[in-house]
Order: sequence, then C-alpha cells, then structure tokens
Amino acid sequence: MLDSGDIEKTIFRINAEKEFEEKALEIFQLQYRNNPLYHQFVDELSISASTVDSLLKIPFLPIEFFKTHVVKTGSFRSKSVFQSSGTTDMTTSRHHVKDLTVYEKSMLSAFRLFFGDPSDYVILALLPSYLEREGSSLVYMSEKLIKMSKDERSGFYLHDYEKLSHLLEELKNQNKKTLLLGVTYALLDMAEQFPVRFPELILMETGGMKGKRKEMIREELHAKLKKAFGLSTIYSEYGMTELLSQAYSKGEGVFSTPPWMQILIRDINDPLTLLPDGYSGGINIIDLANLYSCAFIATQDLGKRLSPSHFEILGRFDNSDIRGCNLLVQ
Repeated sequence: MLDSGDIEKTIFRINAEKEFEEKALEIFQLQYRNNPLYHQFVDELSISASTVDSLLKIPFLPIEFFKTHVVKTGSFRSKSVFQSSGTTDMTTSRHHVKDLTVYEKSMLSAFRLFFGDPSDYVILALLPSYLEREGSSLVYMSEKLIKMSKDERSGFYLHDYEKLSHLLEELKNQNKKTLLLGVTYALLDMAEQFPVRFPELILMETGGMKGKRKEMIREELHAKLKKAFGLSTIYSEYGMTELLSQAYSKGEGVFSTPPWMQILIRDINDPLTLLPDGYSGGINIIDLANLYSCAFIATQDLGKRLSPSHFEILGRFDNSDIRGCNLLVQ
C-alpha cells in the first residue's frame, strides 16, 4: 500500500490529465483490494475490477455510506475522525483519517495554488456553528491557515460581529491583505448588523445556513454581501467532511479543482451513466487525497461540469441532508 511519502511524491505533483487518470486507476485497484466496503459495493454492481481501465468506468460510492459504515482502505487506527454538522436527530458522516499530514498537504497545496502563501494574509474565520462542535475538518483547516498567517490578529470569531468589524476597518486602513472565511448565515448576520466597506477584502463563504436562516439562491446571497462589504466579487469554498480536498470559486459561481481532484456528472435517473460537459446532474467526485478512505464519491449535490477542472454547483437532491459546504440552492 502507498505510504504518505508516496502520496507527496505522486498525487500532489500531478500536472497533466493523463497523470491524473493513471493515478486514479491505480488508486481504484488499491482501494478495491484493500477497502472491504468498496470491494463489496463494486461486486454488488457486477463490475469486474479488471475491466476498469478509464475514469468513466470507475464506480462511485454513495456518500451516505460515510454515515452508516466505517470507510477505510487498509487496517489502521484513525489519527482523527472528521464529523459532519447536523441536528441532534440527524445521522452525521464520519471520515476516518489515517494521516493528518495528507489532509494538511492537500489543503495547503490547494490554498497556495489559488491564493498564494497564507503568511501574506491576515486570516479571519467566522465559523460559530463549526466551533461549537468537535471534529470539523473546516475548523482544522482554518486553524492551520491562521497559524501559518503569522499575524497575531488572525483568529476565530464566534458572535462578536462588532469587534470583527472594528478589526476589518483597522486592516483596511493599513492596506493589509485580509481573508475572511465564514459560514453563510454568520456572514449575512454581520452584513446586516455591522457592514464594513472593504473593497480589497477577500470574503469567502463556505455555504450553508445550518438551519439558522432561510436558504437563499447564490445570486441573492452574493448581492447582499457585495453591497454590505463594498465588494465586486464573493469567493466560495467547496468542501465536505467526506473529502480531504477543496475546490474554490473566485466569483460567478465557477469552481476550480486542484490537479488531484476532479468531478464527473452522473445522470440523476441512471447513476451509472455519466454525462458530457455542459449537462446538469449529480456530482461525482474523484479526490485522490482520499487514499485511505474512498477516492470515488457520489455526492448528493447537483452541478454542471464545464471542463475537467471547472464546475458549477446547482443545488442538492430533494430530501438530502442540509450539510457540508456550499450547498446553496440555485
């Protein structure tokens, strides 16, 4: 089985479509052999692993299995267990992580790819619903970015919007490069109560009202945030408990994936049929950082692939749980 050294040398150095497919097929065979749940799932579909010779033939494990089963490739003691958000009567997803350095490598490599070095920023996190529970991968990511920013003003904020607004004014006056990462409902609350005109601010919403406010379409949400903060664009992060990688949008609702992550679109009426670019359907994700869980996941999100590395989120399937990041209904 591959170790973390192999991951660093291979997965996070992919820079071509052919390399991605080769590594994905290698990981498929590895996970078929060493992940009992995925092995059984593939066999139940009457798919012979030996015939899987392209991305289009890889079976995708329904994301719901992270709620009902332990999804592990290989036998190991979990270094951490990331857990999704949810109400008290909701079954949450659990992602058993063998090696946190893999998550850190994926998260930091993607951040640097899209935004540069974290040390260039003051990084502020407005994530009250995540901080109030344990096991959030988003909080873990934010903690790492805050630490790497090396600015003593970087940090988490719960509900003190007034204090945060004063800090934003200070950073604006100092022309300090600033990133504010926030859960959607908290950003809206702050926008309504303590708006701060800061045109240079990178404001990144992680999606979701978490039952705190009525869901909104993305255009309406972004219009409110742009007006309150004097911004021309709103950034977005797309990630979830079941993934160790994130995609980012720098505006207009178009997300970009890092080179070790891709999405495919499946027919909502025939989940084994994949659709061409430009068609809407269910989002399947290949996240090669998920080496020790499952790299091939069929999500409950709806979207459209524009290219191998660009896609749009269109909403979620009816009756699916309100969870994860950036599951805004269009």
